[in-house]
Amino acid sequence: MRHFAGILIGSLFASIALTGCDTPTSANSFTPAQAQQAQVVETGVIETVRPVTIQPGPTGVGAVSGAALGGIAAGSTIGRGNGAVAAGVGGAVLGGLAGNAVEARVTRRAGVEIGVRLDSGQLISVTQDADQQLFPGDAVRVLFGHNAVRVTR
Repeated sequence: MRHFAGILIGSLFASIALTGCDTPTSANSFTPAQAQQAQVVETGVIETVRPVTIQPGPTGVGAVSGAALGGIAAGSTIGRGNGAVAAGVGGAVLGGLAGNAVEARVTRRAGVEIGVRLDSGQLISVTQDADQQLFPGDAVRVLFGHNAVRVTR
């Protein structure tokens, strides 16, 4: 049973690591589908830069992994018969809550909301990873294409 719990713990960490593998919101990272695709480029000037937190929605991986781990750990170590079942259910509920909280913490990352006044006069706002130093007054390019918008210098 301990070997199985070890496998579950490893699976939990692997699944949480994989939840960060969503579409990049970076000015510098592109998915394979975005590579070699034409993008419309407009120029403009940054009016505002505001720090934000990018928090992907829960995938359920953390909750399911935590519930399985909590249920097995509690059910295999506490009581016998109905007591073990009750402990397993309680462990699963608490493990699911803990797994969901861990997933939310692990997938959170720093971002910026950038207000850009395009040369056409239109004001747009783009949220992306905080992987470039951008300041109000900077001249920038805004790339539109393939379900992504990004601001670069």
